[in-house]
Amino acid sequence: MRTRRSLLTGPLAVGGAVMLAATLTACGPETPEIEVPGGDPEQGRTLVVQYGCTSCHSIPNVPSVDDESVAPALDDLADRDFLAGQIPNRTEELIAWLQNPQLVDPGTLMPDMGVTRGDAEDIAAFLYGQ
Repeated sequence: MRTRRSLLTGPLAVGGAVMLAATLTACGPETPEIEVPGGDPEQGRTLVVQYGCTSCHSIPNVPSVDDESVAPALDDLADRDFLAGQIPNRTEELIAWLQNPQLVDPGTLMPDMGVTRGDAEDIAAFLYGQ
């Protein structure tokens, strides 16, 4: 006696399930890496220490404060929708913020540290990679 294979259990079903799983994985919730043209993440890591960012912010992979009462932690920055609670999280906005936070958001507690454009690009590249 011959039995019929169900489409739900045969080789086509297994192949289809594998393709579906691969498609869902490729389209998952992962945030694409944010590119910072001209930015050097390794130099940015050095600069966050030199500019004193770590005295107020907790930054992954950098010795820094552990107290978020001073300033927000800067981990997973690439996954956030906004910078400083209201600025769209885009490369140019982050670079402008790093260069002159008072100009971007008058009254912010973040001080102007005199960050140059090149240094801001490097810092942004580093922060987006955390």
